[in-house]
Amino acid sequence: MCGRYAASRRPEDLATLFGVELWEPRETLAPDWNVAPTKEVHAVLDRPLKGSNDPRPVRQLRTLTWGLVPSWAQSPDMGAKMINARAETVHEKPAYRRPFAARRCLLPADGYFEWVTAKGELQLEQEGKRKRPRKQPYFVTPADGSVMAMAGLYEFWRDGTLPDDHPRAWWTTCTVVTTEAETAPLVGSTGENGPKSLADIHPRMPLMLLPERWNAWLSPARRPQDDLRALLEPPPPGMMRAYPVSTDVSNVRNNSPELVRELTGPEVGTLF
Repeated sequence: MCGRYAASRRPEDLATLFGVELWEPRETLAPDWNVAPTKEVHAVLDRPLKGSNDPRPVRQLRTLTWGLVPSWAQSPDMGAKMINARAETVHEKPAYRRPFAARRCLLPADGYFEWVTAKGELQLEQEGKRKRPRKQPYFVTPADGSVMAMAGLYEFWRDGTLPDDHPRAWWTTCTVVTTEAETAPLVGSTGENGPKSLADIHPRMPLMLLPERWNAWLSPARRPQDDLRALLEPPPPGMMRAYPVSTDVSNVRNNSPELVRELTGPEVGTLF
């Protein structure tokens, strides 16, 4: 899954990288080293400009809320539970099938965090000797230092309790598409006292899209289901590395570059 990630790139750099034609400097976000659900995040999307007579999609850098609220939802509360969409079922789930058909986006990230439970911790919890098992956070990031373009979906939700001119009358929310975690060896992994693959850390991972798929994924043009589902194929394995980071990231109030600093070893017990 993807429950937390880091996004520190400047909006002007993202605009250059993704070929963005329109972005509003007043709406851009500061670097965030601990992006959590319900926070505002940067998203790249292709969409015609509102109020324009030109139907041509324009590539935009927008600020969305992480946690997709379906258009038919009674309230925005369910968004906090819909931060991820499984690639295997995104075409058929009621909350995701319409956005998957025409409202796809990219969510730029430095990488994402995942937590591993130390050996024996679950047993201690079951025996009543520990209330919560201790977990070691890992940061998963492209080995070449590039931006991780996570596949995302976005949706609009209208708050019927507010007038049309209210700034919160319309919500634009998003979700991260996930896929099965790689079982191939991690870049730089020695197999000693650490995970050998992403699947050792967690069975799911965000779907990362390589540049050659960005245009097809972002295009709002409707395509046959088979063509769309082909875009969900994960990139070649062996492009990611993972390393232990401070348990400070477990507290959403903490936010600094130190959260992605590589540790020489886990802070929490024996893991593998």
